[in-house]
Amino acid sequence: MRITAGRPRSTPGRRPRALAGAVIAALAVMTTAGAPAVAAPTGTTDAATTGGDGLANLRAVAPVLDCSAVTGLDLSGATDAAVTIESATVVTTDTPAPYCAVEGTIAPANTFVVHLPVQGWTQRYLQTGCGGLCGSAEINPGQAAGCEPVTDGTIATATTDMGHQGQSDGSWAAGNPQAQIDFAYRGVHATAQVAKALITRFYGRPPVFSYFTGCSDGGREALMEAQRYPEDFDGIAAGAPASNMAVQNTFHHAWNVLANQDENGDPVLLAGKLPLIHAAVVGRCDGLDGLVDGLIADPRRCDFDPATLVCATGQDPATCLSAEEADVVRDLHDGATTADGVRLEQAISHEWGSELDWTLFVPAAPGETTFSEQIALSYLRYLAHPNDPDPDYQLSDLELTEASFWEAVQSSTYMAALDPDLTRFEQNGGKLLLWHGWSDQHISPQATLQYYDTVRSTMGAEVTEDFAKLYLFPGLAHCSGGLGPDTFDVLTPVMAWVETRTAPGEIIASKVQEDGTVTRTRPVYPYPAVARYDGSGSPDDAANFTSATPAGEPAVGYEWLGQGLYSSGYQATCRVVDGQLVCDPRRLVLPPA
Repeated sequence: MRITAGRPRSTPGRRPRALAGAVIAALAVMTTAGAPAVAAPTGTTDAATTGGDGLANLRAVAPVLDCSAVTGLDLSGATDAAVTIESATVVTTDTPAPYCAVEGTIAPANTFVVHLPVQGWTQRYLQTGCGGLCGSAEINPGQAAGCEPVTDGTIATATTDMGHQGQSDGSWAAGNPQAQIDFAYRGVHATAQVAKALITRFYGRPPVFSYFTGCSDGGREALMEAQRYPEDFDGIAAGAPASNMAVQNTFHHAWNVLANQDENGDPVLLAGKLPLIHAAVVGRCDGLDGLVDGLIADPRRCDFDPATLVCATGQDPATCLSAEEADVVRDLHDGATTADGVRLEQAISHEWGSELDWTLFVPAAPGETTFSEQIALSYLRYLAHPNDPDPDYQLSDLELTEASFWEAVQSSTYMAALDPDLTRFEQNGGKLLLWHGWSDQHISPQATLQYYDTVRSTMGAEVTEDFAKLYLFPGLAHCSGGLGPDTFDVLTPVMAWVETRTAPGEIIASKVQEDGTVTRTRPVYPYPAVARYDGSGSPDDAANFTSATPAGEPAVGYEWLGQGLYSSGYQATCRVVDGQLVCDPRRLVLPPA
């Protein structure tokens, strides 16, 4: 029997709504040597709340082992490979509560870190993801401002480096197919198994509730868990997920660079023009939501035309764009296409309003290497063709053709987290909170919108509403930052949804200065609802906004070459055979859109 979130799983089927309450009540009378019993809430979990946050009232449990004894634990059988615990040390500084810091390895090379509260553990487990191509194991709860189990240190936490250490340029994948499997999907799952087995041994009981949170690649990891391993976590928060990684890290980021090059390979648009462009965009579209506040509530409704900035005869070029620069701005907004105009990604690559963060791919001066170029080369050199790395590959080698597209995205069979059929996760009682910033400069919000809409069409709107919600944050850049309020809590809503069936409503986002001063708060509602200013009081106060659902959706659509990737049935399981990565199915076979 696999150790899961406080209860054995049986054959798939919708979990009875009263089961969570029954589990807590049963734990209230269960005793374990050295561990206090869990308090029994009155009635069902709907009434079992604490502090008005909707979380179940779970009594703290003490360890049954000393931290020093953890290194001697035998965790054989916890996962599919040997587990080595290398260190276990009590940490008391720079933490709200002391914890046992455990470090170890899941063979062959998955480093994991687990933090176990040595007092006050409230029987919850949180695993955090990591961004980029990972390579380091650092626990980061991300957007969890004010989440009490995190801020008071009463939750057990863990993470993994996903099977390799360092080498952010992707070179770790060369000649290392097992590391590619671990990065794709195995590392996070194996860590969940080991961490929960470790928790069970340390406290004498498994966690009652288990959660995962991550942004960027951590968001992809989150969706991969819901799709491939739906029993690992009860609640998942997936932020700005790099779920379409093969497209994201090839054509998307490569286009960011190639679309801005002249015939000599020099950049046409430089970063010094970005404030000018942004000011024009805001001037055109800021008031579309009825409030002029420097933010565009839904950039899809913005009809900005870069041609309006083309210099008039005799105009100071510092105050306008050349025709070539305007074309680049349009191309960067619209996204990658073939020479024949076939879209190689969603219709909007970078939303209007995000221009100040285009420094990710628009250089300050000729000769600079942008981060987008580094991202694209890391994947194209070492991951797009897993058994045939090419360290000398250059972006100029990438052909913007349909044939090149399908060849480059073959790794989607194991790297992509786009399967919209979350039936097993939903039937298991899982809850999913998707979130994305409208001003994300790395990953287009359109990718997350397409995934969410495909889940709705696959599983039905009513079913989806019961277990998955999407939040879109105006002015939020990639995972954090940007001009909009960028500090908020996605974990407490997920926990409350799981533990007491309190469905998420508004999430209050704040703009916080370095000295801690809050200068703006704004509610964000589950998509498609948006925040509307009620006309009274400060527009910087969330209390002066209400929820409104716009009439009709902007006619953006998801017509592009790879739209078939948002489907079920092609996801592969991989193994190492004679030093090569072999997957079943071996190739991605999807008809063009």
